[in-house]
Amino acid sequence: MNLDRSVPVWPQVADDLRRRLDAGEWRPGDRFPGTVDIAAQYDISQSTAQKAVAAIRSEGRLRTVLGQGSFVCES
Repeated sequence: MNLDRSVPVWPQVADDLRRRLDAGEWRPGDRFPGTVDIAAQYDISQSTAQKAVAAIRSEGRLRTVLGQGSFVCES
């Protein structure tokens, strides 16, 4: 994915992660990639990855279990 660095990056990453969720790359109950992995995959900072994941979590698509990570929720 080519990111447009002239605008905020985290919404672009969040949109791409949503697209991948919609495509079934991760199914309900699957562990979602951590922010370190997302940051490396998109070549962004970890704080930017955290913002993208937080946006998806706020939509109810992910749940986070302390010490275990984030998991995909039923749609």
